[in-house]
Amino acid sequence: MQTPDAPASAPSVTTAGGPEPLGSPVSSHNEWDPLEEIIVGRLEGATIPSAHPVVSCNVPPWAARWQGLSAGFRYPRMLVERAQQELDGFIALLRSLGVTVRRPDAVDHKQRFATPHWSSRGFCNACPRDVLLVIGDEIIETPGAWPCRYFETGTYRALIKDYFRRGARWTAAPKPQLTDELFDADFRTPRDGEPMRYILTEFEPVFDAADFVRAGRDLFVTRSNVTNRMGIDWLRRHLGPGYRIHEIESRCRTPMHIDTTFLPLAPGKVLVNPEYVDVDRLPDVLSSWDVLIAPEPDPIDERLLRLTSMCGRWLSMNILMVDEKRVIAERNHTNTLRALERWGFEPIPCDLQHYAPFGGSFHCATLDVRRRGTLETYVDRPAGRHAGPWENGS
Repeated sequence: MQTPDAPASAPSVTTAGGPEPLGSPVSSHNEWDPLEEIIVGRLEGATIPSAHPVVSCNVPPWAARWQGLSAGFRYPRMLVERAQQELDGFIALLRSLGVTVRRPDAVDHKQRFATPHWSSRGFCNACPRDVLLVIGDEIIETPGAWPCRYFETGTYRALIKDYFRRGARWTAAPKPQLTDELFDADFRTPRDGEPMRYILTEFEPVFDAADFVRAGRDLFVTRSNVTNRMGIDWLRRHLGPGYRIHEIESRCRTPMHIDTTFLPLAPGKVLVNPEYVDVDRLPDVLSSWDVLIAPEPDPIDERLLRLTSMCGRWLSMNILMVDEKRVIAERNHTNTLRALERWGFEPIPCDLQHYAPFGGSFHCATLDVRRRGTLETYVDRPAGRHAGPWENGS
């Protein structure tokens, strides 16, 4: 009998060259088509990230202090156990909704590794959304900027190879060197009112998948302290003229990952963070969309969680669409649940608040591998330009 986490077989036909898969097991074009298969991260072996300026500049100051003192050590058992309990409940919920759940390998992230230029310990594989990007039938391994995550995609290799054998496309972006030339040695976080600055230079392309969200043939990205312009340009050229990438300007002083800033929920509906986004400066292609303003996050009452969370207070936006109506959201963020109901969605409350010390919530903790739908165009064409062939549906 196949276990829930074991690779599934795909129908095949036999040709002169042997069995060939019918279609691809990987197919996901947006954030809202009906969800069929998903990868959910793991907490086993989680290690507090090794000290590096690119890590400390991306987390809240209190978390950076805690992380700096404990870098390279195992996460405290009490943090792991509480988060694991919630993660198990989330996985059970997904399966009850008919979603196939796949998991990466459990590994020891405390093990030290090295390149010719530097050495580090690992982190965890709690957030597959950061290191893998699914565009249609293609899985892309992303070139991350955190040294402690350099080999993290290796924990997903068994899954990726299975998808590849069954017909998926598999790409790895250029592996970055992560030498000192990539990081601004004089970087400091800009204060409110100061021009935006980033710790990354343009020495080489780096990006996290979680700085991108998908709406069919259009992707949206935030430049951040883990994604530079060279990384955005690499993906733009790799995808070619069949896709467009639009930048969302973020007012966050420590930007990292778009899914607490800007998140498409359904055709023509996008959730935005009013603290980070000026809605009057959204790309023109969204002119006909409904812009849903995220409500004020509910306060976190638990002091230990406030101290150890690697995420800001807008984790309330980190939700997962099951389809165009149903959405999994944090049970403790009642303001968000009520707002989703007012907007016509069907929120499914779930607990994952204690996942924050490991890097996120429902969207971060997952990678939607297959959604039932086709590649479509959902945004307006820029004024004064004729439609390209792909925009006419060809």
